Amino acid sequence: MALTRWDPFTTLSRLDEDFDQLVRRAWGAPSRGGARTATAGYVPAIEMRAEGADVVITLELPGVDVDKDVDIEVAEGRLTISGERRDRSEQHGESGQVLVRELRYGAFRREFALPEGVTAEDVEAAYDHGMLEVRVRNVTKPVVPPQKVSIRSGVEQRTTIEGRAEPSEG
Repeated sequence: MALTRWDPFTTLSRLDEDFDQLVRRAWGAPSRGGARTATAGYVPAIEMRAEGADVVITLELPGVDVDKDVDIEVAEGRLTISGERRDRSEQHGESGQVLVRELRYGAFRREFALPEGVTAEDVEAAYDHGMLEVRVRNVTKPVVPPQKVSIRSGVEQRTTIEGRAEPSEG
C-alpha cells in the first residue's frame, strides 16, 4: 500500500479555487444596464508552492498600486490579502464607449488558514512585474523517516532463586 503525504496547503488551494469558480458562475458582475453578465469581479489568480519549510503564495496583480491599494494582515490564524484594482480609464478621465471589456476591476480579498503559532513576523512580501509574492516562513514540518519501535513481550523473563532449607541446630 502506497502512503501519500497530506499537504493542507494543497487542499486549501484547491478548495479556494473551487470556491472562486463557484462564485464566478453564481454571481456575475452587473452590467451598465442592470442585467447580470457572465463576468465576475476581480479575483486575482494565485499559485501556492512549498519551498523547504516555507510556503510561497504568488498573486497576479498587474496594474495594481500595491503601496496604496493592497493590505496583508495576519490575525486569528488567518493570512488575509486584500485590495483593489482600479479602472485606469476612470482615474484619468478618459471618456468613450467601451466596446469590449474583459479586464476585471474592483475590490478583492483572499484568505488562507495558517498553522498554529504563525505570526506576522513569519510573513514577508515582495512585488515585481505585476506579481505579489508572499512567503510564510517555517510552516511545514520536515518529513521524519520511519523509525522502528521495540515491542515488549507480555511474558517477561524471571530469575528464580533456588535454595535449600536445612534444619538449624539449636
